[in-house]
Amino acid sequence: MAGCNELKELIELELLPDLEEAIDELFEAVADAKNADEEAKAEYAEMQELRAAFQALLNDLNEGELNEEECTELHDELEKMIEEGTEEDV
Repeated sequence: MAGCNELKELIELELLPDLEEAIDELFEAVADAKNADEEAKAEYAEMQELRAAFQALLNDLNEGELNEEECTELHDELEKMIEEGTEEDV
């Protein structure tokens, strides 16, 4: 199950830590602003939902509920999203 292990590592070692850092930074910005704009609040809520989705996916992986093909597809999609996000940052 190399595909599932790779997906699990990608989520645990790259995506969740990056997401946690972004959530923390956004939380500080929202907390510091007395009247945080709705866009920042919405982004914060969206990131929390994404974190929950990744946690649920990890649970599914740990329970063996995904087959190798599903893992490979998800891994490839996440890698593509990371790549596209990196290109937008440049």
